[in-house]
Amino acid sequence: MKSARYQRILALGLLPSALVMLAFAGNVSPAVSQELEPRSYSASPIDSNFAVGTLSNSTGTVPLDPSLPLSDVRPAVNTVILSFTHTFRLGQRTANWAVSVPYLGGHVSAAFSSQPLAFSRYGFADFRARFGVNLLGRALTPAEFARRKPSTTLGLSTTVIMPTGTYDRTQLINIGSNRWTFKPEIGLEQPMGKWFTDLSAGLWVFGENADYLGGQVLRQAPLGIFQFHTGYAFRQNQWLAVDANYYSGGATSTNGSTWINSLANSRYGLTFSQSVGSSVSTKLSWSRWLSGRFGQRFSTVAAALQYLWFDHH
Repeated sequence: MKSARYQRILALGLLPSALVMLAFAGNVSPAVSQELEPRSYSASPIDSNFAVGTLSNSTGTVPLDPSLPLSDVRPAVNTVILSFTHTFRLGQRTANWAVSVPYLGGHVSAAFSSQPLAFSRYGFADFRARFGVNLLGRALTPAEFARRKPSTTLGLSTTVIMPTGTYDRTQLINIGSNRWTFKPEIGLEQPMGKWFTDLSAGLWVFGENADYLGGQVLRQAPLGIFQFHTGYAFRQNQWLAVDANYYSGGATSTNGSTWINSLANSRYGLTFSQSVGSSVSTKLSWSRWLSGRFGQRFSTVAAALQYLWFDHH
């Protein structure tokens, strides 16, 4: 019986669920399902460069099936992310590419069959790349962009997470995921005077990890994620947004076992952006779990510093 329960833990990706944040680091959020990034489809001029450093902290609990011998799972994760984005002309449209490199340090405590369990992990998580294009309006230079009247933006993007992070096939918990992950997404931003509204819908598609815990095959069903943001711009580059998301799917299976642990969760939060001079801005964000049976019931706080410059031709 105990062996069967242990196999259920492996099939659930139980501790990987607790530390899925270690496997998938994002811009501000620590997990693919935790994304709450307002204004990711806002308009920008071509030949823009954004260098961003982000520091975040996530703490909380992971609720599990009470029939399992693992309980009181409490992760605490610190994440440092360096990212770079460049915008350019693609035909008559504005396009962009972005890359990010995360470094994580995490500690998890839990009880396995009433016995205390604790461990830590440190290292680089998986490298992330993103390509996006604005489908509305023509590409504008910085000078033209400064004179424009804000209008609706509609964009498409594709994000790729590459299996480059620290991974050890003998460990149940790893920082790297040892699999490829893709997310096509569509997003819209609608300005309304000083107010704005963002909507986006994407689908995370996971490759197999064929070397999970000594050679098992870990599979995960696609995970749909929907984001909604609304905010107010006090002045240029100073704004406050209310954030919410809903994510569904993502059931896991090991070695062809029954698909379990499907998610139907939501989060909410706040984001504030403030310019510091013409080229530097800061961003503060906070988010927490709202609803859902499984997943991560934790809060995340993050601070980011961005430097902007333009190419000169």
